[in-house]
Amino acid sequence: MALLEPVPDDDGAPFWEYAARGELRVQCCVPCGEPRFPPRPCCPHCQSFAAEWRLTSGRGRIWSFVVPHPPLLPGYAELAPYNAVVVELLDAPRIRLVGNVVTGPDAPLNSVEPGRLRIGAAVRVVFSSVVPSGGGLRLPRWRLERA
Repeated sequence: MALLEPVPDDDGAPFWEYAARGELRVQCCVPCGEPRFPPRPCCPHCQSFAAEWRLTSGRGRIWSFVVPHPPLLPGYAELAPYNAVVVELLDAPRIRLVGNVVTGPDAPLNSVEPGRLRIGAAVRVVFSSVVPSGGGLRLPRWRLERA
């Protein structure tokens, strides 16, 4: 079994288009300026439908993480132990993205020893082209700022 890959919907399609270009952008409300994730048609703060996609610095901090252990789906069991992290973006602290900390853009999920992870550790986005079906999708993953 291959690793699972994202299935973009209409609201999130721009996120994946920017990621394919190596850009981490988040949807923001035009009238009130609030960033929002996951992307959606209406702002939960002011109810406006006007939105734009703003480029972020791609920097964040590990807000939470887990190290899954078997039993796992077959494609993931062969990679255990690996990490799954929640990253809080520095320029949009209410935005938290799920991903993995890896040693480089196309490194495997288990390329970082789990013992190196800490809540609050600084990370920077990298974009992985390791998507089983190809298709141009690139996944945002994270690299520790201090190696």
